[in-house]
Amino acid sequence: MQSEKMCVVLLFGGMSSEHEVSRVSVGNFVNNIDREKYEVLTVGITKEGRWLYTEATAEQMADGSWEELPGNMPCVISPDRADHGMILFTPSGQVEKLHVDVVIPALHGLWGEDGTVQGLLEMAGIAYVGCGVLGSALCMDKVCANLVMDAAGIARCEWDYMEAWQLADFDAIERRVAEKLHYPIFVKPANAGSSVGISKAADKAALRAAVELALRHDSRVVFERF
Repeated sequence: MQSEKMCVVLLFGGMSSEHEVSRVSVGNFVNNIDREKYEVLTVGITKEGRWLYTEATAEQMADGSWEELPGNMPCVISPDRADHGMILFTPSGQVEKLHVDVVIPALHGLWGEDGTVQGLLEMAGIAYVGCGVLGSALCMDKVCANLVMDAAGIARCEWDYMEAWQLADFDAIERRVAEKLHYPIFVKPANAGSSVGISKAADKAALRAAVELALRHDSRVVFERF
């Protein structure tokens, strides 16, 4: 399986609510990466957290049928720097070590963009594409990111946030954010990507529904001026 080409691992799927978005995104790499220069290994992570090496097409990844392919094999990225790569568990019961040069995490949301995968790759000593551990973790959490920008004096739209336990006093929350931000107001989970759990609320009833939707994805909700 290994060649003299630089070995690139594409990670897709994941356990976040944006699993389906990642399955589509990875197709851009699968269809466009130069196979003359790179050996490409694709690893899908199921919603349950299983890591599977797969030779699925971009179409099979996008529609989810990749999980049922008979050629899939369980695998892991080894944190042991002596391995510097991936461990594959073959159907014959053998363990195969594959050297990896770089990982492209085509993952969205938690357990992908939030520093967790980046931390694993840092431990393993494997290069990867994208932000580092701190940048990934900080920017995934919109409350922490906004607090840091406030402290640094970085100008942007006005914002506010709430914790899940505060839903019991929603009227007070609504009065505060409506006075500060004015309708319409964008509502989003603090820890998610940019494609799920987000609403634009034009009044109190819509704001309540938007908060309840966001709380399905995280325990904190961010409000932003439209």
